[in-house]
Amino acid sequence: MQTFSFQLTTKIYFGTDITRQALEQERSRLAGNLLIVTTGRSLISHGHLARLVSCLENTGKVTIFDKVSQNPRLEEVREAIRIGKENRIDTIIGFGGGSALDAAKAVALGIPTKEDVGEYLLNGKEPSQNVLPMIAIPTTAGSGSELSRAAILSSPVHHIKAGIRGKSLLPQVAIVDVRYTWTMPRKTTMETGFDVLAHGAESYLAVKANPFSEMLSEKAIRIAGECLPILWNQPAHPEAREKMCFASMLMGMNLANVGTCLPHRMQYPVGAATDTSHAAGLLALYPAWIRYEYDVNQEKVRDIVQWLTGNRPQDGQQAQREVELFLRKIDCRYALRDLGITMDMAEELCFQVTGNLKNDRLAEIPHAVRMIYEDSM
Repeated sequence: MQTFSFQLTTKIYFGTDITRQALEQERSRLAGNLLIVTTGRSLISHGHLARLVSCLENTGKVTIFDKVSQNPRLEEVREAIRIGKENRIDTIIGFGGGSALDAAKAVALGIPTKEDVGEYLLNGKEPSQNVLPMIAIPTTAGSGSELSRAAILSSPVHHIKAGIRGKSLLPQVAIVDVRYTWTMPRKTTMETGFDVLAHGAESYLAVKANPFSEMLSEKAIRIAGECLPILWNQPAHPEAREKMCFASMLMGMNLANVGTCLPHRMQYPVGAATDTSHAAGLLALYPAWIRYEYDVNQEKVRDIVQWLTGNRPQDGQQAQREVELFLRKIDCRYALRDLGITMDMAEELCFQVTGNLKNDRLAEIPHAVRMIYEDSM
């Protein structure tokens, strides 16, 4: 067995209807001024934000920033940082899906520093340890951002979507309360749930994968294969909701330790160009990627497809068909053209794919990124 390390520094609370109890146990972290960073809309309409604020009674002063987009923008983060500085914020609470949690990490970074947060996003500067403490409360089962060390932001002015990454961005506390996912619409459930599956597949195939992370990947892929079709037919199914939250949390651990592969890096330019959701871009790219990935990771791709569908493919084309059939089962089969991407945009998209591509063995194949983009149209 190979030598490896696996680190988890975030304290986790997991369960259903546990937010009040968890915050009570973390009261010592809540004595100062608090800033809730959230997407706001649905969380307000379902009463979730009001209930969270009620859980923070008798703590410090609570300020709310609820203007985070589905692709959190640099300007939104700058505005939240300005508000945070004005209110002398001591602790950040990220509340929402991956967009809100990623924005919250960037805000936690930006408030204590005199530098503009754009230096970290646009110029790749690594965060120091001077970051405000953060409590992450996810409301979707998908991103795993509550346990990852990345804040993915977009800047329409610069035509980019990229990440700020560093160990100091890890939240101190994650409260994974299944109750918040009960009100997720079917489409959101399927798309964010596919992100769980993508994290499972990519962390299993990653060069950095190890026996422990592979065990977590298998668990998450099996859960997604079982529970997403159930939730498509029965959105209120409580056990399936709980399992998907658990799988998402496991994949947050893998994100922090072994990372992802080409699809995540390739989605960022798609999201920047179209302002479509992270999961929608992944859904469009996955069938073609899995077909090409078969050539460099044959046995592992066969494992993934078998855990997901029960069928063990004999070649890349069969692996692609099996994935496409699964996506049709949950009504999530997209193409890049459905998101507004055209063939003449492929070259520019390829140019914008950055980051650690070497974590995917497929990146060693010449023109692999272009082939995936073109075959995903």
